[in-house]
Amino acid sequence: MAKGGHKSHSPVTRLVTGGRSGDFAEHVVNPPVWRASTHLYPDCAALREGVKDNADGRFFYGRRGAPTQWALCEALTEMEPGASGTVLYPSGVAALVGALLAVLKAGDVLLVTDNAYDPTRGAAMGILKRFGVEHRFFDPLDHAAYEQAFCERTKAVMLENPGSLTMEICDIPALAHIAREKGVVSLVDNTWATSFGFPALEHGCDIAITALTKHVGGHSDLMMGAASAGERWYRRLRQTAQQLGHVVSPDDAALALRGLRTMGLRLERETASALALAQWLEARSEVAHVLCPMLPGSIGHDLWQRDFTGGCGLFSFVLKDRDDAARCRLIDALKLFGIGYSWGGFESLALPFDVEPVRARMPWPKDGWGVEDRYGIRLSIGLEDPADLIADLEQAFAAMDQG
Repeated sequence: MAKGGHKSHSPVTRLVTGGRSGDFAEHVVNPPVWRASTHLYPDCAALREGVKDNADGRFFYGRRGAPTQWALCEALTEMEPGASGTVLYPSGVAALVGALLAVLKAGDVLLVTDNAYDPTRGAAMGILKRFGVEHRFFDPLDHAAYEQAFCERTKAVMLENPGSLTMEICDIPALAHIAREKGVVSLVDNTWATSFGFPALEHGCDIAITALTKHVGGHSDLMMGAASAGERWYRRLRQTAQQLGHVVSPDDAALALRGLRTMGLRLERETASALALAQWLEARSEVAHVLCPMLPGSIGHDLWQRDFTGGCGLFSFVLKDRDDAARCRLIDALKLFGIGYSWGGFESLALPFDVEPVRARMPWPKDGWGVEDRYGIRLSIGLEDPADLIADLEQAFAAMDQG
């Protein structure tokens, strides 16, 4: 009978065994779904004792979770070497903002990678700014400029790997090391590879944030985020999340646990399919650039090979000498790709993107690109047969140029 995973096991094994150390494992494979807002105590003495231990595994009140949520937290912590605990949030954005609020206060400076997820930028320029936190964007590929961006008020660095939309891989160990030398906490949005493909704490980061909505859920039917950290920052994350009233439902936690068990297989398939499509797109005359870190020759491919043990199905490409109308014709003609936000599910998606309005430090189009090579399309590759996806893209390219 499973008695929970162990960090000495391989990541694939930990995906299966993690979070199965509860009493339920003696009788069933999966933890029951505990739906309860009120937890009961046998007497007043037990009630008063309960407030003294703020930890998973201790019944207190539904907002602090119950065995279903605790099992998910345990499994995610086991997946992140160096983590003491994991905090769950009702969405990936809630995890990002909750983690930043846990480490920042009025008067602090936050450094934000210039290729960050748009809601991360929005939080820096919105709620954090209103709370008195100053933000400064930096180019994660320019280490000299990054070092110069620090000041005595800098308290946190927000990283992402690869960069949102444009998919640059940066040297996370080097950037995190610089931050640590300066006494600054480093946070990373690790949703693309998850701890399965990039153990962020082992690579020097202090807090690893993941949108569980994506690969962990894997079926486009739940919203959730998580942040894992060592003892110091885990306690701060937990306290802040509780003060903000962040909680996830036990039903969603059960779905996330179910998705976690097959995530390794899904990521392996999606990564292989994405690489096949990226190589096919690279040979198309309609494509100016393929932005896929798994593709040899891509920006940061050598760092991806050095630091990552896996990839995923998300990458982008840029059309050559086409305009927005052509891009829309292509996307509208797709039959197997849905048009929608999010990614990491079993289904393939396509999304147009424009980077120019949301870059402060990294030029777009990039140096050496043609001035018209700016109309991007992000693809999330699911579990369909890659040959069918390629055929769908081929007929869509034909439809694009018939308009």
